[in-house]
Amino acid sequence: MLGLAAGISVGCGCAPPANTPKGISESEGGGSSPVVTTEGLDGLTGTITIDGSSTVFPVTEAVAEEFQNATKQNVKVTVGISGTGGGFKKFTRGETDISGASRPILKAEMEAAKEKPIEYVELPVCFDALTIAVHPSCDWIENDTITVAELKKIWEPDAEGKITHWNQINEKWPNEKIELFGAGTDSGTFDYFTEAINGKAKASRGDYAQSEDDNTLVQGIEGNKYALGYVPFAYYEPNKSRLKALKVDSGNGGVAPSEENVISGAYQPLSRPLFIYVSKAAAARPEVKKFVEFYIDNVPTLAKEVKYVPLPPDAYPLVKARFDKLEAGTAFGGVPEVGVSVKSILERQPTQ
Repeated sequence: MLGLAAGISVGCGCAPPANTPKGISESEGGGSSPVVTTEGLDGLTGTITIDGSSTVFPVTEAVAEEFQNATKQNVKVTVGISGTGGGFKKFTRGETDISGASRPILKAEMEAAKEKPIEYVELPVCFDALTIAVHPSCDWIENDTITVAELKKIWEPDAEGKITHWNQINEKWPNEKIELFGAGTDSGTFDYFTEAINGKAKASRGDYAQSEDDNTLVQGIEGNKYALGYVPFAYYEPNKSRLKALKVDSGNGGVAPSEENVISGAYQPLSRPLFIYVSKAAAARPEVKKFVEFYIDNVPTLAKEVKYVPLPPDAYPLVKARFDKLEAGTAFGGVPEVGVSVKSILERQPTQ
């Protein structure tokens, strides 16, 4: 297998940037497939269209690659990366079967789905530790720890054009211009980060280098000694020799982004569940139904391979039960939330 299997197209028919976290290859996996089940896939044909979050892309790409191999390439899976918001626009117009999302569906998107109408099943699949990254030479931040209050001072809307130098955040830091890198406004990462740090989704300064492509952010942070930005953990981890991750102090001391700290709940407020949304109409097609079942069965293994954190083991049977019943709607009611547990998400009755 290749990191990007034949049949997986990315974005507008173009290949992803070279540093995009890849799916599993035979050379990386020692020649054996990491999947746990391939039952019931014989004879499947068709095409599955997926778009959405660049954060969710690495794990969906890995699942799609393994699924295509398991179906002997008889099912073509296309995976786009137009961002969570861009993906929902396509999904609610009925243009895609599945939408990857790094935050829950919002009220306006729910209304757009109703107009079509598009019914959907919301499925959490794994966790991300949104990572605050700086240039490796950044040595002025004590214990490599930044507080939530300092992050808010940097990123809140009132900081635009005013908080421009490191020493304006902390007088011990250098009198050098801070170069900021962050998610584009159509990204679920942007929505989650602004909600978590500034207290309101989409509330942010606008004078920073922004992109829907997380690789662009990695390159920007790497290229400037006085840079600071935020990226998904799956984009930090393979580039950690080129970036430095800061610990985040939300009141109980600095906590580094890691699998252990996400699972324990210590890495707050920047731990977040990632989702796929499945069209109920599309799920009636055998290839889509089997793909989603394959996704749920194999994502605990594949999420780790692409440096994300699986849900707790007892969560996946609940995810599968929700899909088996095709329980339509969202557990969030169109309002973003920070710090919510997966168990509470799955115990809520979805509404559409």
